[in-house]
Amino acid sequence: MPDPLSRVRNAAAALGLEIELKERPAANSLAEAAALLGLQPADIVKTLVVKRSDDTYLFALVPGDRAISWAKLRAVVGVNKLQFPDAERALAATGYERGTIVPIGADGGWPVYADERIVGQRIAMGAGAHGYSLFVDADALIAAFGATVADISQDAS
Repeated sequence: MPDPLSRVRNAAAALGLEIELKERPAANSLAEAAALLGLQPADIVKTLVVKRSDDTYLFALVPGDRAISWAKLRAVVGVNKLQFPDAERALAATGYERGTIVPIGADGGWPVYADERIVGQRIAMGAGAHGYSLFVDADALIAAFGATVADISQDAS
């Protein structure tokens, strides 16, 4: 299996997605990663792995300054129960470690749900490997995955 960065690059090329990978010092939080990149936390999009009750998964893309809204996401997906898997299951489901997860090149081909706030933005996100960030046009990413765009987040308070 290729290294995670090659996996992301190859998958992006196969999808016709233009991405930029930037190396950065390790960050202990999303806010720290944003500061290292000269961005606001909202500019970094978290790729959250969400488990359905039938043990299938989906990706939720949420701006870094917001949290997933379980009620909104359940309504959009049309299910009564969703949860975060533990780190081991997230790795098994995607092939990426927590903190690096990105739908590009992830195992499983899971559906993608994108918060409406990322539309029209150039976003940073996990790059499949620690110490890197991936930059991509959110609209191109949404189109490449046929993502469902909806209001799926809430204030992170």
